Amino acid sequence: MKLDVTPLDDTGAVLTPHGRLTLTTAAHLRDAVTELVGAGRVRLVVDLGALEFVDSSGLGALVAGLRTARAGGGDLRLANASEQVATVLRLTNLDRVLRVHDDAATAFVDG
Repeated sequence: MKLDVTPLDDTGAVLTPHGRLTLTTAAHLRDAVTELVGAGRVRLVVDLGALEFVDSSGLGALVAGLRTARAGGGDLRLANASEQVATVLRLTNLDRVLRVHDDAATAFVDG
């Protein structure tokens, strides 16, 4: 999995995973979130538009990222979920925990 990181401002960033977020790639996302939060970027958006598939380990990495961001005083939100990923989030009720937005630009409009 390729992971692009784009700074938003001094405290935010967009992470864009490409391909599959699975057992073999989830640690890469967790590590990136930990590094960003450690650098003071605590307002994170994971843009799921380039993600083809997510499994339970990938979902676990997203939840771990949320915990890490909140522990750092911020938040992690999701954006641009494909139908497959949105369905998985709904079936697991994680859409109630991880806020999903239409796109990364509007994910933190409410603060």
